[in-house]
Amino acid sequence: MTTYPEALLTEAERDLRDEARDFVKWVPRQLILDMDADEVRFPKEYLVEAGKRSLLGLRFPSAYGGRDLPWTSELLALEEIGVLGTSLACLYSLVSIVGEALAVFGTEDQKNRYLVPMLAGRLAPAEALTEPRGGSDFFGATTRAVRDGDHFVLNGQKRFVVGSEGADFFLVYAKTGSDDDPKRAMTAFLVDRGEGVVVEHVYGLMGTRGGGTGRLVFRDVRVPAANVLGGEDAVGAGAEVFNQMMIPERMTSACGALGMGRAALDVAARYAARRKAFGEVIRRFEAVSFKVADSLVLLDAARALCRETCRAIDEGGVPPGRVRRLVSETKKFATESAWAMVNNAMQILGGIGYTDVFPVERLLRDTRLIMIWTGTNEIMDLVIQHEFYKEFLKTPSQARDVEGDAVNAQAPGEKVYE
Repeated sequence: MTTYPEALLTEAERDLRDEARDFVKWVPRQLILDMDADEVRFPKEYLVEAGKRSLLGLRFPSAYGGRDLPWTSELLALEEIGVLGTSLACLYSLVSIVGEALAVFGTEDQKNRYLVPMLAGRLAPAEALTEPRGGSDFFGATTRAVRDGDHFVLNGQKRFVVGSEGADFFLVYAKTGSDDDPKRAMTAFLVDRGEGVVVEHVYGLMGTRGGGTGRLVFRDVRVPAANVLGGEDAVGAGAEVFNQMMIPERMTSACGALGMGRAALDVAARYAARRKAFGEVIRRFEAVSFKVADSLVLLDAARALCRETCRAIDEGGVPPGRVRRLVSETKKFATESAWAMVNNAMQILGGIGYTDVFPVERLLRDTRLIMIWTGTNEIMDLVIQHEFYKEFLKTPSQARDVEGDAVNAQAPGEKVYE
């Protein structure tokens, strides 16, 4: 089996996984086809059903409609939902992402107005982060919000907003301070869809379709000061929100990627056990069976890294820099593993895999995006090495000094560093 080993799950985890699996089985086949054909722009009924089943925002307090569950539990649900492809996994994950902002930073009023109905499936969230001038350059944002009495007036634009056409409200980052102090220049707002919030363009995407991904323009949008995330005292605290948000942004991508890679592997392994060539089922040929083996190794390794990182987040005692590093490693490795697994599946199926007879071509188009969004995997490399060196160079090693185990470790004049 390619699913998580039963013996390693608690009874409660198995029950949750089965709930998520039942929800995935509920999703109409036609919805997936219509979304990929761009005949659906935002499947609100999907979130409504997930809300009815209490499957949204699993990590958040039960007082607001969550289940008080750890990241390790959300991992199980996300893997199951990932088999649906990137669009539906993303729409499911947005509740976890925007919910994180509300659960960690929101006022009690904001939690009641947004978090509660969102977890019930009655409000659909979206995040407006990226701008046309730059994706990874968060502090280069040009969207601004200017105080006007008990409101802020918001002007600017955001692109690649999943849910631009269907979401009920948006988590928007905007400059409220001087560019000379970027750490205090940004503020996070909760912006309702309404006057001045304009969908300027809807993107034709290679894959990951059906979520209404578009460019939003904010034209003199009046946002109540009560909708500053965290309250008026949180003006200028957008960088803190952003840093926290990168955990659910990247972990939901990683955990959902497991399901995408697993789905492709399942299709390819079943095909290889049925398809015959030269009088043999093709799984008996090393060129095929070794690709199955490679994919299994990637899936199990990515799943283990996801779970270990989830444990590190849940633990709370792991230093923030180490958590950032682990999250970045996990996002990079899991998404690249999924991409490799889907490509292996395509190669195993051969020409028929390149057609719409099997879903592998859609998964190929879908998984290409997950190495780009929520921070490209090159940005993950930057974070990984940066956090590693910060910790490595300031912490004396308590382990054996293996550098001294070379024959000429003490040879004079050989170890030259400048």
